[in-house]
Amino acid sequence: MTLLAAALIDKARAATGLSNFGGDSFREGLERLLHSAQTEARLNDAGLAMLAGQCTMLLMRRLEVADCLARNPAIDEAELLPPLIALGLPRTGSTALHCLLGEDRSWRVIRNWEGMWPCPPPETGAEASDPRIAAMQAMMDQRNIRTPRMKQMVPSSATSPVEDQMLMGHDFKSHLFAASFRVPSYVAWLNHEADLAPTFDWVKRVLKLLQSRNAPRQWVLKNPNYLVFIDALDRAFPGASYCMTHRDVTRVVPSAADLYAEMHAPNTDQVDRAWCGAVNVEWCELGLRRLMAFRAAGNEQRFFDAHFGAVQRDPWPVLAGLYGFMGRDLSAETRAAMQQWREDQPRDKHGAHEYHAADFELDEGALRARFAFYTDRFMV
Repeated sequence: MTLLAAALIDKARAATGLSNFGGDSFREGLERLLHSAQTEARLNDAGLAMLAGQCTMLLMRRLEVADCLARNPAIDEAELLPPLIALGLPRTGSTALHCLLGEDRSWRVIRNWEGMWPCPPPETGAEASDPRIAAMQAMMDQRNIRTPRMKQMVPSSATSPVEDQMLMGHDFKSHLFAASFRVPSYVAWLNHEADLAPTFDWVKRVLKLLQSRNAPRQWVLKNPNYLVFIDALDRAFPGASYCMTHRDVTRVVPSAADLYAEMHAPNTDQVDRAWCGAVNVEWCELGLRRLMAFRAAGNEQRFFDAHFGAVQRDPWPVLAGLYGFMGRDLSAETRAAMQQWREDQPRDKHGAHEYHAADFELDEGALRARFAFYTDRFMV
């Protein structure tokens, strides 16, 4: 069976009863993804079903968001405060930092269930009782059966803060897909040719939708892949502040490769571990070079740097520095909530995440040499 974009679009329209996608910027990415996955990813039957289901779901979510925005035009006119954006290489502690900041109710984060189902937007006071929370947890339980090591790699729950990969996926321009499928031609297009301006404009509109039944608060966004798209991201959020997380690349890249391999495994009978390693090396280097050029172009003062080891040993000095950088006070109430999260989510709660560079045809010495431009600059 060959998956065609037109057929998936028709299926999403039939499932929702909606027809307006709020623009066509998603179409090229969808076409390129389907071609790359079906010619390069070595999909098994489960993988083909996963691809079809994921694409249809994203198309349905886009239709629902576009419909909600069309029926409520004032949402697009609403205020969106300049966000704090966490970026840096993957596996650098940014998830833990994001979760800690999510315990501060004066910030606003995308929760897992909101990222999956942004429509209808949550109402003040109903966030904890929304039935989508249970539905999201059921999906995550199934994920843990399908990819059992995921809970070691990325411990999370239905209400945990989440990256906006799914929202970027509405425009079919996201590294979300490379994490599940071997799609080299799609990744090459995404990293070097794709126009991310419509993607981030869409993300902004969804953020406005999510806050539309709440008083606007300052968003904390987090996504390691922002590195690659920093210029388009900053044009979309021109007043943003940035928190960049850092860790030894010999730990980062093999860990990210292992995450990819775990997520690829249900979708193919031939996991290409070498590609999982190579694709992470390539995008990490590209993203860091673009990010460092951006910082050097008059943006250094907009960045706060947080090192993995410091956050793991004692997060409080780092958090105090970040709050000072943002001109905020870290209240006793917020600190207590953060401490409770730390106690409830100890590192290695579900077992240690073990991985080896050689499993992905990576050499630690070569990684150190290749990324010296970064590690020397930030003393990682």
